[in-house]
Amino acid sequence: MPVLSDVIAALDTLWPRERAEDWDAVGPVCGDPDAEVRRVLFAVDPVQEVVDEAVAIGADLLVTHHPLYLRGTTTVSADTFKGRVVHTLIRHGVALHVAHTNADRADPGVSDALAGALDLRVTGPLVPDPTDPAGRRGLGRLCELDHPLSLGEFTALAAARLPATAQGVRSAGPADRPIRTVAVCGGSGDSLFDHVRAAGVDAYVTADLRHHPASEAREHAHDLALVDAAHWATEWPWCELAAAQLDTVSERHGWGLRTHVSHRVTDPWVTHQPSLSPQQQ
Repeated sequence: MPVLSDVIAALDTLWPRERAEDWDAVGPVCGDPDAEVRRVLFAVDPVQEVVDEAVAIGADLLVTHHPLYLRGTTTVSADTFKGRVVHTLIRHGVALHVAHTNADRADPGVSDALAGALDLRVTGPLVPDPTDPAGRRGLGRLCELDHPLSLGEFTALAAARLPATAQGVRSAGPADRPIRTVAVCGGSGDSLFDHVRAAGVDAYVTADLRHHPASEAREHAHDLALVDAAHWATEWPWCELAAAQLDTVSERHGWGLRTHVSHRVTDPWVTHQPSLSPQQQ
């Protein structure tokens, strides 16, 4: 069986840490480099519920997309929720590794997985990585549908293909607008509106769209439809992709790793009640 340092080296090949944004916190968080790894769990969030799942299935390594300590800390005391996560991991011999913006920019990466979940054909990155001569890496993806759909149909497709959350999927634009070209960005994507407009796509799929950026984006380009899903839902497909990538590495090395993907919904929103007009009440 491989030891943790072997598996971490493989993960660093898939998602090199040097390709993460400067503000990010990626790589190993805890774990003994010499400990054997037999079972790996992939998840979006390093929260207690997921850590407990890792312990329950006997995982030796938990790989998450979101960092545990993005802005650093001065304590891992167990009377804080993040400290309790660290204590649980160490007590049960579970290592934690984070692949965040380095996985966003990877080829394939988070947005490729999102595109795949929506039956979109990727044609290139939305924001190309200037260090990639092949022009395949970068933030977001530009995509096409094999057959045009109306915005209403495409929104319904996204709601059916992405994991269910309380938010669901909402869209901005005429429901009958034809959609053929699509930009996608897993996670929060309203900082990329300039690139989306420059690409001239019919629709943009992302998460966490705030009122003012979304309103201004529609005013700038009335032909641009917006499709807004839950942050967790747009990034969860990457977990399945990442597990499959590690499976390939494991088979190549003869490691025999067992990989699992957490299906626990760790989106913080748990209830959604549609608004009612006075006439409906």
